[in-house]
Amino acid sequence: MSVAPKASEPTWPTPPKGGWTADDLDRLPNLPPHTELIDGSLVFVSPQTAFHERAVDFFKWHLQSLAPEDYEVFREFTIDIDRQNRPEPDAVVVRGDVVDDGPGQTRFPAEAVILAVEVVSEDSVSRDRETKPLKYARAKIPHYWRVENEDGRAAVHVFELEPTTGSYTSVGIFRGRMKVEAPFSVDLDLTEIRTRHGKGK
Repeated sequence: MSVAPKASEPTWPTPPKGGWTADDLDRLPNLPPHTELIDGSLVFVSPQTAFHERAVDFFKWHLQSLAPEDYEVFREFTIDIDRQNRPEPDAVVVRGDVVDDGPGQTRFPAEAVILAVEVVSEDSVSRDRETKPLKYARAKIPHYWRVENEDGRAAVHVFELEPTTGSYTSVGIFRGRMKVEAPFSVDLDLTEIRTRHGKGK
């Protein structure tokens, strides 16, 4: 006599009424690394490409070396926007006074964020181009950079918050060389975002 296999219990957490909250990200067990909260829903990150990894490393390292001493730079660290939104920019510049070197800090308040950087992946196109900049602007984050992969070369779309409208305005699109004066002086050779073997030059 055959016995039908017992249905396995679902492994994904079932959201409560009204969706998850920012605090739930720290309480839910066994979440994949770099899980974000967008509009009360958990967003899981797909495996990243080599371009994405190189671009995030590039901006983290260069921003850290160029930022004023009272700023700190982190990669893949969540920020509190509101109760239902806790996104994780690929790189973020924050005021140093909100950084706690203890083991318990898992997020930064949005009001302490100076710059959020997102490197667009295949699964994050709409979030990085539409959803996140809208939420970052509403949270009054003054600067937002979106990094696109154009056939292996980086194109950086730079946005600055317009105080009178509360929305982002484009400062420019940079390819090859990126030179801006806000939020601090930055002069970058974007062609460095490539393989060490020189492919994709």
